[in-house]
Amino acid sequence: MTSLFGKTRELESKIDEFLDHTSQVGLLFLEGIRNYLDERVEEFEQRCAQVTELEKRADDLRHEIERQLYIETLIPDSRGDVLGIMEHTDEVINIAKATLTQFSVEEPDIPNELDADYLELANFGNRSVQELVSGIRSFFRGGRSVSDYTHKVAFWEKEADQVAEKLRRRIFETDLDLSRKIHLGNFVRLIDAMADEAEDVSERLAISAIKRSI
Repeated sequence: MTSLFGKTRELESKIDEFLDHTSQVGLLFLEGIRNYLDERVEEFEQRCAQVTELEKRADDLRHEIERQLYIETLIPDSRGDVLGIMEHTDEVINIAKATLTQFSVEEPDIPNELDADYLELANFGNRSVQELVSGIRSFFRGGRSVSDYTHKVAFWEKEADQVAEKLRRRIFETDLDLSRKIHLGNFVRLIDAMADEAEDVSERLAISAIKRSI
């Protein structure tokens, strides 16, 4: 298969840049959680600022891509699929930003013995995002390996769910006050949402790839 956009190199370049931002947000998200757990406040806030800036750039790019698709009447048969993928991928970035912001605002007091589980959960979320980005690139470039990447996204999302459940159980088995348990459990859900959203996008991507191959 050939590239979905043929000779529209400008549009393809914008989508590549958007995906670069998405990948970087996943990495910064992981490092931000690591910084927070290590109590490296300055580094953590730097990660938050970087993610916020990338979110703005990615949002601007998505709107530019949407306008170009409509104004130049490009790929009319696939336009809906492309816009849907872009919009939902943007939501992955929004979740990363919102989660780091919640950490910054609420400053959850996480017991040291739970640090490794929180970090593992963030790591699986990042892995889901990286595989999703690779799958989207493959889809736009006409590759035949989209299903390989969507399978990996699903794998890491399931791993994240298992860690999240284990972590919530550990939290509620402690002697902490109920209010603190609920607070810590909420941050488990916030981190886990990254992998969940990545899987939602990958399922949409899988359907679009099947439609394109018919």
